[in-house]
Formats: sequence, C-alpha cells, structure tokens
Amino acid sequence: MTSETAGGADQAPLAGSAPGVRARLGRAVPFVPGFLMLAFLFLIPMAIMFVFSLWRTNSDFNVVADWNLNNYARFFNQPVYLRTFAKTLVMGTAVTAAGLALALPFNYFLVRYVSRGLQRAVLLAVIVPFWTSYLLRVYAWQAILGETGALNQFLMGIGLIKEPTTLLVYNDTGVFIVLIYVYFPFAALALYAALEKFDFTQLNAAQDLGARPDQAFRYILVPQIRTGIITACIFVFIPILGEFLTPTLVGGAEGNLIANLVVNFFRQSQIPEGSALAIVIAAFVTIVLIIFRRSLRVEDVVTRG
Repeated sequence: MTSETAGGADQAPLAGSAPGVRARLGRAVPFVPGFLMLAFLFLIPMAIMFVFSLWRTNSDFNVVADWNLNNYARFFNQPVYLRTFAKTLVMGTAVTAAGLALALPFNYFLVRYVSRGLQRAVLLAVIVPFWTSYLLRVYAWQAILGETGALNQFLMGIGLIKEPTTLLVYNDTGVFIVLIYVYFPFAALALYAALEKFDFTQLNAAQDLGARPDQAFRYILVPQIRTGIITACIFVFIPILGEFLTPTLVGGAEGNLIANLVVNFFRQSQIPEGSALAIVIAAFVTIVLIIFRRSLRVEDVVTRG
C-alpha cells in the first residue's frame, strides 16, 4: 500500500522496496545488450587469454596447464621484446604528433576560411578512402613506395635517381608514412568537431588586448579544443599499438612492431607466450586510456555533449 503525504501526494518508494528495485532494473535494461556484447567480445576472450598466458608450451608445441609467470618474465627479461615495444611507443607517438601537426592547420583553415557547404565536401574527401578496404589501401602504398612503384618511376623519369631506391619501403620510414595516411582522417575529424564550435573572434580580441598570435593560439585556442586534441590522440595512438598489417606489408622485417611479435607467436603455436604479450599490451592500453580519461575535465565532456 502506497503511503501519502499530508497533501495527498504519493511519496517516492523506499530504496529497498519492490517498486524501487523494479525501477532500477527497468533503467538497467537498455544497458544489457551493450554489456553482453562487451562480455562476449572482450571480457570473456581476455579472461581466456589471461588463463593461457599463465600456462606454457612444451617441446611438441602443445599447451600445458603448468601455472607460472614465466611468460611475463620472459617479456621483461628479453631485450628484443622491450626494444620492439619501445619502438612501437615511439612510432605511435611520432605518428600521433605528425597527425596533429597536419590536422590542426588543415582544420583551422577549413573551419575559419571555407564555407560550410564546401567544408562538408572536403571532409567527405577525407573519409572517402575509408570506403575501400584497409588492405587495398596499404597495398596501394606498397605499389607507390616499392622498388618498381610509381614514386621510383617518377624519380628516375626526372633524373633524380638512376636506379630504384628502397629508402621509403621495407623500413620504419615507410611504416611511418603509411600510418600517417591511415590515421590522419581520425585526427582530422576529431579536431574538426572541436574547432567547429570555437568562436574565432576570441583570437582577434586577445590580439587587440596585446597578445601575440602565438600567445592567443596557446592560451585561447588550445585550451578550448583540448578535448578534441585528446580525442584525436586516443583515436590515433591506441590503434597503432595493435598495428601489424602495415608493418608487415610496408615495413618488412625491419618495420615490425609489437603486434607483429604477438602474431608470430600464435602462428608458431606458442599460444601462452603470445597471450602473455597480448595481455601486457592490453594492460598498457588500459593505463593510457585511464590517463587520457582523467585529463578530460567533466565540464569539457558535458559541454561537448
């Protein structure tokens, strides 16, 4: 029986009452499909992989349920793994910085000096490559940068080189170039969403008050598009930690990143070793995401929402 106040209005159900429990369950129902997808596609596979990472591979390449931490110790004790992981971090940082350096002036000019209708056309041109397969796009760059590719043919045609060069393929330089191409649209779209809402008259006002252009940029523009910059960093840096296709096709043996080691372990049926390395990468990605998330102020998220 529902209790009433002196004025006759119904009181809110108590927290532990049946109506209160049903109300909370009703609010939780929309989250069930998402939680189930998260569980089946991420949590359960990661749990299985974590269990495998604590086992070992015997001499016959069979997985043995011998619980230990040797696979993790192997990662931290083998210089080659640490060097490859450090190289991956450097590559991710360099591509992220280059992507921001290209996307920021691109979007600044686009938002400030291009009409709204033309902006949509330019953004469409930026995302058109996503309509084709990732594999095809990487193969296309392999054809451009390869020994018999379009770039070498052009350079020999104008007389700059006499024979094909491999300076831009099968090494880290080629991987860097292709990764910038692949992830530039992510940085561009994230920064466009932030710059689109910025009031550029603030820059003029700051300069009228005596601020230099670089000071207006640093103290007025950057703080207000901070959320877009962080989002761009997340969209570019995090996926590069799991990149293996571009390093394989464009980088060759010299361009391997940490994900290539994981793939090699699984191809050689060394499932526990590959699982341990994958868990280390996943743990690092989680830490990076937590750091990025904490760098976002609540008011930034609310404003952008």
